[in-house]
Amino acid sequence: MTSSLSGAYASDLELALSIADEVDALTVAGAQGVFEIEMKPDDTPVTAIDRAAEKLVRDRLTSSRPADAVVGEEYGSSGESARRWVIDPIDGTKNFVRRVPVWGTLIALLDRDEEGRDVCAVGVVSAPALGRRWYAAVGSGAWCVTSLPGFAPEPRPLSVSHVAEVSQASLSFSDLDEWGARRPGILALQDAVWRSRAYGDFWSYMMVAEGVVDIATEPELELYDMAALVPIVTEAGGRFTGLDGADGPFSGSALATNGHIHERVLTILSGR
Repeated sequence: MTSSLSGAYASDLELALSIADEVDALTVAGAQGVFEIEMKPDDTPVTAIDRAAEKLVRDRLTSSRPADAVVGEEYGSSGESARRWVIDPIDGTKNFVRRVPVWGTLIALLDRDEEGRDVCAVGVVSAPALGRRWYAAVGSGAWCVTSLPGFAPEPRPLSVSHVAEVSQASLSFSDLDEWGARRPGILALQDAVWRSRAYGDFWSYMMVAEGVVDIATEPELELYDMAALVPIVTEAGGRFTGLDGADGPFSGSALATNGHIHERVLTILSGR
């Protein structure tokens, strides 16, 4: 079930949600079976299920939006258009291969605004093993559907927290080993906040959108890791930038907050 879809990107969001339904069926079935794990050149795992999921999304997009370009983790870029669909077929593959249920499919649409800048117009994050799906489109708000027993099936609107002090904030961050030269900044932030955990991958950012976590950050990410997250966080009232402070998913790193504490968090992470 979805909220009443409206706005300029309603049909695109509806398409992305429909595709997510199909991908969920594929990944859930695959997760319960036996699969081989390959290691990519960057030393990250991939399975045939990752590739099949991305192929499914690409096939549906090619059929429904033939003029649009597509960017995916496993098969790269195809087509040239101001409208680009960005896919991460299984975000959290390391979890997936170890049967940890924190993995999901990320589908985003990037479009150009009147000034020619890329805008994250649509985002869908579907995590069937968690029984959760989050989605948003520019101007239509951010929503979550929970498909677990006892939860209302209707979509609920998302809103970030009102925490206004870093000392009262909850932080979710990635493996400390990934921070390298930036490690002093993340350690300083960890010391400054009320609570820190590593929920991991997309989930950290969706918790920011839900208002249950106030800060989520990672030092190295690709466009396909972030594009779907951006509209969900921002439509929920939050802010999403790189560690350089540039809005959007284009800086190779991520910081999502409720907006109130964003600049202060950037300052702490920078070591200033």
